[in-house]
Amino acid sequence: MKARDVAVQGVLAGVALVAAFFVWQREPSRAQGEVTVEDAQASALDRIRYDEEVRFVELFRDPQDRDTVWVRLGNKPAKPGSEAGVASDAGSAALDAGALAHVTSDAGPQVGANSPASAGNTGALAVATDAGAEPRANAGALAVATDAGVAPRASPGALAMTTDAGVGSRANAGALAVTTDAGIESRANAVANASTDAGTPASPAPVPPPRELRGNDVALKLFSRFAPLRAQRDLGVLDDKKLEEIGLVKTERGLTLTLDGTPKTFRLATPASGWGAPYLQRTTDGHVFLLGPGLLPDLEAAASRLVDRRLHTFDVDGFDHIVISTGTTSRAFVASGKSPGAVQLSPVDAPSTPDDFARNWHDRLWRLTPVELLGRGEAPPGPAPTPAFRVEYQRAGKAVGELSMAKTPDGSWYARTEFTAGWTRMGGGLELLAEDAAKLTAPR
Repeated sequence: MKARDVAVQGVLAGVALVAAFFVWQREPSRAQGEVTVEDAQASALDRIRYDEEVRFVELFRDPQDRDTVWVRLGNKPAKPGSEAGVASDAGSAALDAGALAHVTSDAGPQVGANSPASAGNTGALAVATDAGAEPRANAGALAVATDAGVAPRASPGALAMTTDAGVGSRANAGALAVTTDAGIESRANAVANASTDAGTPASPAPVPPPRELRGNDVALKLFSRFAPLRAQRDLGVLDDKKLEEIGLVKTERGLTLTLDGTPKTFRLATPASGWGAPYLQRTTDGHVFLLGPGLLPDLEAAASRLVDRRLHTFDVDGFDHIVISTGTTSRAFVASGKSPGAVQLSPVDAPSTPDDFARNWHDRLWRLTPVELLGRGEAPPGPAPTPAFRVEYQRAGKAVGELSMAKTPDGSWYARTEFTAGWTRMGGGLELLAEDAAKLTAPR
């Protein structure tokens, strides 16, 4: 090739590189009429947070690997419920759950001295007055007696109290009874304990810590679509009446973008019909936008759409040896195969003799799918699982992956690999798989 030809080729290559650079730097194409809500480069976006009334979803970049996106799923604490009070109208009774057995005093008593008063089943209330009455209440009930000679009895979970004139009591099982010489006032509340003066709200259930899971390709693509953030239309600043009509006054939904460490917050509302593009309000200036319909559905269903559920990133042709271990024994096999078929396994000491038992065992193991993914750093509930077997995958003498299988005392099976964020709960019926692993590693 002549020097002139080389120069021409070099010039053409340089022109191609310059053209590629400008194409790469060019602003992505947008739909007609589309407006920019938040102008930012994709490299500046660190985190996306989507809030609902009772839960939230976050997408954020891995600090050590900017090309990896993690999904953080969490619940919010329940809002405190309304307090339950007790009225003081003597002789009245209001019972939401259970039954009331009542024995009056002074005027026309129904139970005489030294005679048993009543017995109530679970959720019932037994009350006796004056003399010799002996009420009994089963678990979850309250027995109250007044005046003299009374020995109330209550099974576990019940509360018994006696006074001379009127009783104010608190029931552990959520029922309350008060007796006086003139009558009984009773209320049952299946949720919270109550007292005679004011209701005591039940303690909210503890909120489990958020769960961090590895994001899939859908999460990675969705992440890049939020910077810059664009919408279909800019509706401007709306008055309070219009904001209430479109649901932006009392909304519990929100969106927060963290750009170079600075949060940018927005409020979200779905159209009253439930269909169509959602409304988005920028909190800095009150501008309302009609957001595109394709951004939020993935965030709303993040647990199913954005989480990477793979156990490995390599396929059956990504390894050439496997080592199966159970307890202190192990056995190595030569592996060969191509997707989507099953990998062929042969003992390393007899590489030309395929082991069909090992092949079928590994094929069953390879096709397992997780039932539930636990988050990064999250342990299975209860005592630590007991290891059952382990498989190490190798290629050219180097480890490329591994799978450890373990069983918890309640019979649940868990696995973890080189790719999963932590433990993953597997389906049941894996006892046979563990037994066959022991057979494969048994001394020959």
